[in-house]
Amino acid sequence: MKIVIVEDEKLAAVRLQTLLQEYDPSIETAACLESIEETVKYLKQKPHPDLLLLDIHLSDGHSFEIFKQVSYTRPVIFTTAYDNYALEAFKMFSIDYILKPVTLDALATALNKLKSLAVSFSPTDLTKLMPVWQHNNFKKRFLGKVGQRLFFVDAGDIAFFQADNKIVYLVDKDGNRYVVEQTMEKLEEQLDPLQFFRLNRRFIVRINAIEQVKPYYNSRLKLALKGCNVNDDMVVSRDRVEAFKQWAEA
Repeated sequence: MKIVIVEDEKLAAVRLQTLLQEYDPSIETAACLESIEETVKYLKQKPHPDLLLLDIHLSDGHSFEIFKQVSYTRPVIFTTAYDNYALEAFKMFSIDYILKPVTLDALATALNKLKSLAVSFSPTDLTKLMPVWQHNNFKKRFLGKVGQRLFFVDAGDIAFFQADNKIVYLVDKDGNRYVVEQTMEKLEEQLDPLQFFRLNRRFIVRINAIEQVKPYYNSRLKLALKGCNVNDDMVVSRDRVEAFKQWAEA
């Protein structure tokens, strides 16, 4: 088994390597990484490991940001000193959530759980490991505002979301535009990631709304949507292009 450790505290990273060897000397630590940036670069350039052992709090942010930039479908075991990220952690391919300081017993329990699951599921079936509730936990409709009037908009009728001067707009497939009282970050948590993708700081698009994708300068991609007039260029930022391609082919 090849494992990548992501931990910004060197002593903690060394401890994890020692515990892994105590548990099973045949385990190979493929890499020890310290940041979101370093991990994203590694996962884009190297074969994905059998397991990601991932600290939640890193020097450059929460490690959940990694999965917004890289399509990763292998198991993850999260380690953290905090217990308030469990729900968000299990939205990923999380096998377990270990509170620090990590003990051999806790790590062994998590790894044994992974082995048990591997008996029933092949690596290509890892989406089946996700809790059933997760697939039904995304918002199915939103409340949009036009002037003083409120409208219900089904998620299936949404074309895209756009942030503009601290206001977030929902645009449906017919081009109707509504104000929604959400941040783009909150929307990412509420939307089905198989249907919606965040292109950049300003746009989240639904897969069925995309009509055409074409190359754009500076190694980016530009989208054209079905039946929607977008005032600004809808462009996939350069650091999200690879993740977009993998999402589009899911």
